Amino acid sequence: MRLKYLFACLSWFSILFSWAQTSPKEVFDKVERSGGVYYAYPYQEIGVHSAPPKGYKPFYISHLGRHGSRYLIDDADYKNTLDLLASAESQSALTPLGKDVYHRLLKVWDEVEWRGGDLSPRGVREQRGIAERMFERYPEVFRDEANITAYSTTIVRCVLSMDAFSERLKESNPKLHIYRDASVFHQRYLNHHTEEAIAFRSAKDTWREEYRKFEDQHIQPDALMTRLFSDSNFVRKKVNPKEVMIALFEIANNMQNIETDVSFYDIFEKQELFDLWQCKNYKLYVNDANAALNGGLMFENCKPLLKQMIADAENMIDNGGYGANFRFAHDGNIIPLVMLLHLKDTYNSVDNPADFYKAWSDFKIAPMAGNVQLVFYKHEKTKDILVKFLLHENEITVPPIAGQNLPYYYRWEDVKAFYLSLINEGQPKSK
Repeated sequence: MRLKYLFACLSWFSILFSWAQTSPKEVFDKVERSGGVYYAYPYQEIGVHSAPPKGYKPFYISHLGRHGSRYLIDDADYKNTLDLLASAESQSALTPLGKDVYHRLLKVWDEVEWRGGDLSPRGVREQRGIAERMFERYPEVFRDEANITAYSTTIVRCVLSMDAFSERLKESNPKLHIYRDASVFHQRYLNHHTEEAIAFRSAKDTWREEYRKFEDQHIQPDALMTRLFSDSNFVRKKVNPKEVMIALFEIANNMQNIETDVSFYDIFEKQELFDLWQCKNYKLYVNDANAALNGGLMFENCKPLLKQMIADAENMIDNGGYGANFRFAHDGNIIPLVMLLHLKDTYNSVDNPADFYKAWSDFKIAPMAGNVQLVFYKHEKTKDILVKFLLHENEITVPPIAGQNLPYYYRWEDVKAFYLSLINEGQPKSK
């Protein structure tokens, strides 16, 4: 008995700590990953899907998707750097590389002016591609007269993502009717953040000081300033080196999301890119995911959404219909949802900042157009219902839930029971 207990403990220990750890090499090999949440949708990384158990056919899909690729949030995110380089150019304070970067940025400005925060053409293509592949994989779900809804937050890039996705489905089957809505009514659960979560993020004494020290260690801008500026006096009087380095890093990462064929990655050393990415990843991990420092606060943010997803699924099952519920939101919504769902490697919790990137990586969790799909299967002869989970269209496991159809197919009753227990956790029991 002791041996059995030991083996069981060792097995659970190996599951708990067998993270798909991110390595510096992953970022060095594909520097676009340093973009984190700017990582363009990795459709090229979609693997082969397994066949469902015999006798089961798909009938319903529950989905949450992040908006597709976008421009940087504000025009100033480009213009401030452009103006600084223009000033340096007028004072002969740029190196040849600095001049080249300035002229590249002028070319970028032609596309990005007045587009701050907008969905880009690539973002439209990403959403259309996801919809097209979904239709091809699950034609049974999209039969004539399917019951389909699509809801979005009120942010325009999410609304347009919903529209691009829905239109591609209708092109695949013109008889589909997709009810679409974008309103505060849906935003209440699609983009919900608790008062406690907001207070933790904004407080001065929760995470900011430790992060400041981490940033000081990992962002070293002097070498980049030397590569770009030829006049140290100009740098001393006019340049905030750290701000400029971070701004150029953001611009470099965003280029994969837009149409202009220009790159800025060459101005950075790969280690600089990796260290800059670590800082962005740190912030998201602490403020939206399951870093030990926040004490699990962020799980609460997506409980209203998960509750709605369960209710929508139950409604479809009870009515004996087929179709889908599509929802479109933001990175700050998909991050807590996938960890509340307990998808593999999305809810690891560590407390050492040096290990954050090993336990959790934003580009794996919330790239542009990132999405979660729950695909429901019904048995042809029984009432049994199975569910398969997809993250960015790849099959993924839910380690805490046991089942007879692993690794990818779970009994809906087991799934529902587990998630309802999480939703009700910490809440007063009804009398």
